[in-house]
Amino acid sequence: MSLPLRVKLVDVGPRDGLQNEKQMVPAAVKIELVQRLQNAGLKEIEVTSFVSPKWVPQMADASEVMRGIRRQSGVRYSVLTPNMKGFEAAIAAPRAEWPDEIVVFGAASEAFSQRNINCSIAESIERFRPVVEAARAHGIDVRGAMSCTVGCPYEGEIAPERVGMLAGLMKGIGVQRVDVADTIGVGTPRKVRRAMEATLQHYDIDHVSGHFHDTYGQALANTLASLEMGVWNFQSSVAGLGGCPYAKGATGNVASEDVVYLLDGMGIETGIDLDKLIDAGQFISDHLQRKPNSRAATAILAKRAG
Repeated sequence: MSLPLRVKLVDVGPRDGLQNEKQMVPAAVKIELVQRLQNAGLKEIEVTSFVSPKWVPQMADASEVMRGIRRQSGVRYSVLTPNMKGFEAAIAAPRAEWPDEIVVFGAASEAFSQRNINCSIAESIERFRPVVEAARAHGIDVRGAMSCTVGCPYEGEIAPERVGMLAGLMKGIGVQRVDVADTIGVGTPRKVRRAMEATLQHYDIDHVSGHFHDTYGQALANTLASLEMGVWNFQSSVAGLGGCPYAKGATGNVASEDVVYLLDGMGIETGIDLDKLIDAGQFISDHLQRKPNSRAATAILAKRAG
């Protein structure tokens, strides 16, 4: 067991967290959320997604949001670009508004790939190849989100070999780092460890991250299991934004506040101010007219009120 001394979080709240909200969130609110996250010390933020507004109307203002954020030195801003049309839209603006990193996504489950993007895993990788090549040619980094790495809503449990296969395909088209994502939150520590081990056959520890959903309350346990392997990159979502569309009423992304509380308690450095992060979560939760979906935030906000 070799715990990292420092962890870097990518907050995916502005993109992955907000994209499934039924009520439209104005661009100004998204921009303010990004500002609050970076003021809290986040060094990586997944800002938006350049996708068809027909399918994801919540992200229709991607260009406006990228134009409006006040960039801070040392902060990496990423966006999802699932195809060349999305990538071209992301770089249509002046260079100062380009993302530092793009994200492409693939599934370790054939059934999920077919249901989600209407093609096989192999076909999805070929779709991403020109996107990755174009990004690298423009000096933009590429991250690969690997979904359903421990379980799938259609296939059930996913074998680690499938995860390794996907990681190898991602590596083969030039993806620089990958997320091991428990998309439906069914993972437990041993299963997550096996998915991580399969990924580490293709990527070194510095280029692998954990992305855990808290559907069954296992996200922090899975984070700890990954930390014990030396993993030091993770994705989380402020205020626990983002549900799990495959488990009605279930929570989705693990809350950034809960992960930071865990890491602070373990003496692992993040550079994130938990109080400011809680304020950012309160800001977006107030706009959405609900309480933050974070146990740490709920406890600390109650303490403040008391």
